[in-house]
Amino acid sequence: MKTRSRSRRIAIASSMTLPLLLAAACGGGDDDGGGDGGGGSAGEEITLELAHSYTDDQPQNRCGAQVIADEVEAADVGLTIEIFGSSQLGGDADRVQAVVAGDIDMDLQGASALGAVYEPVGVVDAAYAFDDAQHLADFFSGEESAELRQGFADATGVQILGAYSAGARHFTANKPIREPADLEGVRMRFPNSPQYLMNAEALGATPTEVAFEELYLALQQGIVEGQENPITNIVAQNFAEVQSHLSLSGHQQNSNLVIIGPVWDELSEEQQDALSAAVDTAVAEVPECVEETEQEQLDEWAASGALEIVDDVDVDAFQEKAEEYFRENYSGEQLEVYEAIRNAAG
Repeated sequence: MKTRSRSRRIAIASSMTLPLLLAAACGGGDDDGGGDGGGGSAGEEITLELAHSYTDDQPQNRCGAQVIADEVEAADVGLTIEIFGSSQLGGDADRVQAVVAGDIDMDLQGASALGAVYEPVGVVDAAYAFDDAQHLADFFSGEESAELRQGFADATGVQILGAYSAGARHFTANKPIREPADLEGVRMRFPNSPQYLMNAEALGATPTEVAFEELYLALQQGIVEGQENPITNIVAQNFAEVQSHLSLSGHQQNSNLVIIGPVWDELSEEQQDALSAAVDTAVAEVPECVEETEQEQLDEWAASGALEIVDDVDVDAFQEKAEEYFRENYSGEQLEVYEAIRNAAG
């Protein structure tokens, strides 16, 4: 039995001598991935690296990445998933490029980060594009997303195997954010990507750009006065220590797209099917897992008073403002993606 992984393949290839390389080239073989079912050969074991930015105990890992690894192992098709969380293999932007280049096999990525290599996919992270987590999952599992997924694969050589919501994004600040007017004059941190900056404008905010790793300190020192993230990220970064209010705006479904690079064509048809089925299982499990984790945390904050929970946000006002903005400012493929998402709403 032969075990291969991306890192091992690179190391082996770089250490081979010229005569061995020539001999391998003349000897034929099936590593070119020919045929309909991928390039994996019988009896060959493959280990894939699955990278992401979450901690081990966050539901995006527990019920997402780990479920994919466990389901693939249970399928017993000569395929193993090795997980590298907490940005061990680099930040989001670096990992996207590494997957495209084939240096990292698989990744969990937000659509905005993927927009750097294929702009239309960034629309998936538009404010209030999706009504809820189920809307996002249904969009990516249905025909409405077929053109987007194919366009992404054609442009990058990377496949989108599935997608789920890693939780809705909400505002935290040292005051309530109940309506768009409450964002006026607030130094609100948004991630530095084109789509997130569009979201800020669409919602009526003036964004301040701060690296995620520096956000806690920036909030503590008053460099920014608020930020927006899913509840699981707010917990992981201890933002409750430096913010007083959590406003449940739910203005964006924080997307996790499960992507795989060129190594997909090296898998046998059986391995591809097993991996796709494992991703489908994770897609089904993550939203409920996230919801349960979030509710437990909300209950804890409410009981302790560590954060004041603002649950009377005028979501309709935010949503109407955002939709009007995007229909006026998107064009071409971006507008087509946005309309496809909204048309898929239940």
